[in-house]
Amino acid sequence: MQLINATRDELLKPLQVVSGIVERRHTLAILANLLFKKTGSSVSFVSTDIEIQITTKANFGVGDDDVTTTVGARKILDILRALPEGPVNLNLKDNKMVVQSGKSRFSLQTLAASEFPVMQTHSEAQASWGMSQRKFRQLISQVYFAMAQQDIRYYLNGMLLVVDGKDVIAVATDGHRLAYSHTELDASPTGNGQKQEIIIPRKTILECQHLLQDTDEVVDISISNNQIKFTFGDIELISKLVEGKFPDYQRVIPKGHKNTLSVNREVLQAALQRAAILTTEKFKGVRFSLTTNKITIQSTNAEQEEAQEEIETNYAGDAVEIGFNVSYLLDVLANIKNEEIQISLGDANSSAVITLPGSEAFKYVVMPMRI
Repeated sequence: MQLINATRDELLKPLQVVSGIVERRHTLAILANLLFKKTGSSVSFVSTDIEIQITTKANFGVGDDDVTTTVGARKILDILRALPEGPVNLNLKDNKMVVQSGKSRFSLQTLAASEFPVMQTHSEAQASWGMSQRKFRQLISQVYFAMAQQDIRYYLNGMLLVVDGKDVIAVATDGHRLAYSHTELDASPTGNGQKQEIIIPRKTILECQHLLQDTDEVVDISISNNQIKFTFGDIELISKLVEGKFPDYQRVIPKGHKNTLSVNREVLQAALQRAAILTTEKFKGVRFSLTTNKITIQSTNAEQEEAQEEIETNYAGDAVEIGFNVSYLLDVLANIKNEEIQISLGDANSSAVITLPGSEAFKYVVMPMRI
């Protein structure tokens, strides 16, 4: 039975969209598979890892039959990538999916679609709103790098999203640094009108970062009981939420630091990248020394090697010496695009705050390091 007739690139596009969340090793064999659902000419592709589900659609089905089956994601993707550009047919024969292109033919094992764990969506949304893909992508791109990875405090392995009226706030922290980003919606969300505070899993945020485009096209977002749903273009992404209480980010952001300076982002980034060369893998510390109109950055390692960088800047505050993990600084500088950044400091034992001049929409707090 013929399922699909398309060019290689037409077929690769939806498969690449859904295959990002498929894990290579699974206790459940079916989770390594993609669900193919053909209704007439419309074909849906679905992947899940139990926590996240991605669905996308395309119109290249053949015949009027309704067919549902599953096939190994990695194998079909690798086969299509290895084929030359040209027409590809997918057929179902004796519980095998047959991929044909030119003189190439591959027969893949299928598993019953009834075993595929499709996530059910909750109908009643507590809050729903639309915003441009560019705006939401920018919101998460300013914080996602500060999320924890495999922290025992599971609620840090994700991003806090706060929706309060037209205000949307994203916060991420791993306990050593915290990133805060704020944007405003054109219209208040529909729903119960209450303030929403949810934690979106790390993997979901990284997938959104990957799938969302830098366009004005709208992404529709809805929050329901323990789930969040993103709908944009032909893609629907549903994710479970992380249960737990996120730290009070407002208490973490220092206020009233009197020592403030502005510096060119690219100049500082280049100086830190050079200084980082002589830090060690375990100890990524650099020392900042602030004196009138000058920042001196130093790093040393176990071999008694030393790097020193000097940057001229307008600074008239106290003389301050403070240490930082250079990776935490490079992370933020790589993910914001402004030409100038502002750094506010207290003393050697206080967290520093990086902001954008004239804006309250972004804040990055980094704890000092003993050097």
